[in-house]
Amino acid sequence: MNKKTGIRAQQADQTKARILKAAVKVFTRDGYAGGRIEQISSEAESNDRMIYYYFGSKENLFVRVLEHTYEAFNQAESMLRPDLSNPVQALRDRVAFVWHYYVKHPEFVAILNIENLHEGTHARQSSELRRLSGTTLGVIKPIIEAGQRQGVFRQDIDINHVYLMIASLCYFYNSNRHTLTSFLGQDLADQGQQQGWLAFISDLVVRGVLTLPAPQLPSDQ
Repeated sequence: MNKKTGIRAQQADQTKARILKAAVKVFTRDGYAGGRIEQISSEAESNDRMIYYYFGSKENLFVRVLEHTYEAFNQAESMLRPDLSNPVQALRDRVAFVWHYYVKHPEFVAILNIENLHEGTHARQSSELRRLSGTTLGVIKPIIEAGQRQGVFRQDIDINHVYLMIASLCYFYNSNRHTLTSFLGQDLADQGQQQGWLAFISDLVVRGVLTLPAPQLPSDQ
């Protein structure tokens, strides 16, 4: 690769990155139907032609946005270094990571909400999501296996169930925060409320996988 080719490739990568960043912002704000190509190109300081050149269509761009949001989550998650000598604390740390990521990245929650409104139409077009989900499950698996080896966690655990439990407990609070604030009469954006919920769900997740004590059989009279 000569110098000019390398510069062009770098410029192309930068343009695509700007378009993706702009698309996340526009789709988060306006939804899929309301997110217009001209708005995205303006936000990216690019033009419509470049979006179609790199992504082909608005639909393909949203598929890439969906993949990009999961990739960003996985990259942040890959920085975790769980202490497998203490699987209970490692699991609590994993819950806390997911919780704080959702709080700090409302665009992640918004993009998932949009895609669920479209019944997973774009997710089914992605060849990357299964790979990305495997990475996420791969973070949970060694924690659970360490707990099982130590006799702390049950042997009959489905890793998918653990993932769904953590994701749902963190996601629902954040995706429905505005309506729940009105419904419950409590400000769910309040830091105290959020810390209380995190402590509660951390206990729930841990109790959900702990080895249960053997039932006490009635003694013969």
